[in-house]
Amino acid sequence: MTGRPVWRLLLRGLGVYLPGWRHPAGALRLPESPSTQSSYGFGPPAFLNGDAGFGLHLRERRRGLEPDREIYVRGREDPSFGIVIAGPAAAIGTRVVDAAELFRYARMLTFEELVEPGDPDSVPYAVRAARAVQNVVLLDRAAGVGLCAEADPESQAVRCPVFVRIGPPSQRTVRAYGVAAQVVRSQS
Repeated sequence: MTGRPVWRLLLRGLGVYLPGWRHPAGALRLPESPSTQSSYGFGPPAFLNGDAGFGLHLRERRRGLEPDREIYVRGREDPSFGIVIAGPAAAIGTRVVDAAELFRYARMLTFEELVEPGDPDSVPYAVRAARAVQNVVLLDRAAGVGLCAEADPESQAVRCPVFVRIGPPSQRTVRAYGVAAQVVRSQS
């Protein structure tokens, strides 16, 4: 887990948005089907959603909030984009934040960040960049939670393999919980 791009993006995001906090050494692995989520430490508002990984169930949704964001680009020939979003998870605009919703929001933010108003030539680049988002990190410091999502480069299937619990400012700790990648097999 710690060698994957989404993990490196998480550590970068923590360095930018939570400087001085203790980074997680690795992801605490969860069994494939924990009987009670809270016994593994992650608990509400996080939940496991089968092959899609973690999700968040929020009490409210609020559109129009502007979170901070940092966009990272990997590769020159065929670049892939990653984005760290720091702000309230409620800004996503839905009460259930899963991999699909997080990617939808991240791609919208990437487009908005890269398009230049009044410059129609910037639109194709912004569209390509939004489609090339492969890794997303959401850090909601106020709620003490975060999600890390990744897209499979071949199938473009998205999942959230890492949930982050951000401790209170007095402790300055970050815990990461991970689920193993599921092998997808097709039957003919």
